[in-house]
Amino acid sequence: MAIYVKEMDDIFAEEILGWKYEAPYDFYNNEYSVDAVRELLNHSYFVVLDNDEIFGYFCSGESAQVPIGSMFGAYPEGYLDIGIGMNPIFTGQGRGLLFFLFILNHIKEIFGDAPLRLTVASFNSRAIHLYEKIGFVNENEFRHGDVVFMTMVKGSMFI
Repeated sequence: MAIYVKEMDDIFAEEILGWKYEAPYDFYNNEYSVDAVRELLNHSYFVVLDNDEIFGYFCSGESAQVPIGSMFGAYPEGYLDIGIGMNPIFTGQGRGLLFFLFILNHIKEIFGDAPLRLTVASFNSRAIHLYEKIGFVNENEFRHGDVVFMTMVKGSMFI
């Protein structure tokens, strides 16, 4: 394995927007649009490559938040928000820990030992289990339509 990070570009964005997940994870499917590409190219998104194939991506800051969560007080100051997405061809194979630890180590190199926060749909038990394994704990919950989201925090990036 040769895992490395590159800044998001048009080609990566187009491929990622075409990913299709199986139910119930199809909630994470995206639709290709000019706005969706613009979001991925806003300089807060990066791709994680494994031997030149997209393993997944991550983002930080406001891009990692569910916009309506602010109305519920889900995003108080003091945390670095992070978001991740894994290529659906790699999900369910036990590779999530490697993927997420690689991202956390990369983020630590850039941001230091900042407290972290992520947002996850509460039905995504696979992701929640992974986050808890690394030391994230449930902090807050809010609903948007039929989906309950939870924010999870980790006091420092020490892994």
